[in-house]
Amino acid sequence: MRWDDFRRSDNVEDDRDSGGGFSGGGFGIPVGRGGLGIGTIVVLGLIGWAFGIDPGVLIGGAEILSGGGSQFQQSLPQPAPRAGTPKDQTGQFVAAVLGNTEDVWTGIFRASGRQYQAAPLRLYRGGEQGGCGFASAAMGPFYCPRDKRIYLDTSFFRDMQVRFRGCSGKACEFAEAYVIAHEVGHHVQDLLGILPKAQSAQQTAGSKAAANRIQVRVELQADCLAGVWAYHSDQRWKSIEPGDVQAALQTASAIGDDRLQKQSQGYVVPDAFTHGSSEQRQRWFTKGLKEGKISSCDTFAAAQL
Repeated sequence: MRWDDFRRSDNVEDDRDSGGGFSGGGFGIPVGRGGLGIGTIVVLGLIGWAFGIDPGVLIGGAEILSGGGSQFQQSLPQPAPRAGTPKDQTGQFVAAVLGNTEDVWTGIFRASGRQYQAAPLRLYRGGEQGGCGFASAAMGPFYCPRDKRIYLDTSFFRDMQVRFRGCSGKACEFAEAYVIAHEVGHHVQDLLGILPKAQSAQQTAGSKAAANRIQVRVELQADCLAGVWAYHSDQRWKSIEPGDVQAALQTASAIGDDRLQKQSQGYVVPDAFTHGSSEQRQRWFTKGLKEGKISSCDTFAAAQL
C-alpha cells in the first residue's frame, strides 16, 4: 500500500502513554448482561482464547457495542490524551490512513451536497475510558456512536498477523487500513442516519436472532463502505499495490462468523452471526471496491446477503 504521501490527520488522540486510561479517574463498570446469544458467547470465547484474554471482558464489550442492555456507572472525568499526529511509525501510519479516509469521504459527501464531519481516532494501550464505557484491547477496534470516536489499540494489528494470520508482510498495511476504514464506515453510517435507524430496529426486533440479522447488515455495509474508500483512494492516489486486495480479503475471511464458529464449536449457527460469513464479508468489500458508490452498499435492501 502506498501511504507515505497521504495527508496525516490531526484528529488522532494518542492515549497510549497514559497507563491505559486509568490515571486521573475511574472507569465504567458493567452491571448486568445484555442477553447475548450462546453462539455469540462461544465466538467471543474463541477470540478471547486466540488473544489470550478473559472472554468475560470481551463479552461485556460486545454488549456495549451492540446496545445489548449493559448499563454503566458514571465515570470520572477522563485525562486528556495528546492530540495531533503521533511521531512513531505505527501512529504515523494510522494518522495517514485516517487522513486519507477523511479526504476521500469529504469528496464523496461534497459531491452529493453534504458535509463530512471527521471522527476522531483514539489510540490506547490495554484499556481506555470512553463514551461507550470502559474499552479493552480485547474488544478490537470499534466505533462508539455515543461520542463519535474510533477506538484502536494497535496491538490488534500484531494479533491480526500472528494469531488470526489474516495477512503477512507488507501486504498487512492494506489489511490494517481496511480495518480502520471499516470503522470509519460505521461513522459514515452514523452521519447518514443509517446507524441510529438500525439500532432502533434492533431494540424492537423481538428476538436476539432478529437483532443479530440487523447487525450483520450493519457490519457488511461497513465492509462495503471500506471498499468504496479503497476505490476512491486508488483512483486518486494509486494507493493499491499487488497483493493488497488479497490481504484485505484474507483478513475479512479470517474474522467471518462462520469460520470462528466452526473453529470454536465445530458447527455453524447462522442465527448467531453478528458480522457476516467469510464469503459475505469478502463479497461486500469487493462490491464497494469495484463499484465505488454508497448506493452499491445498501445491504438493508438486499434480498440476499
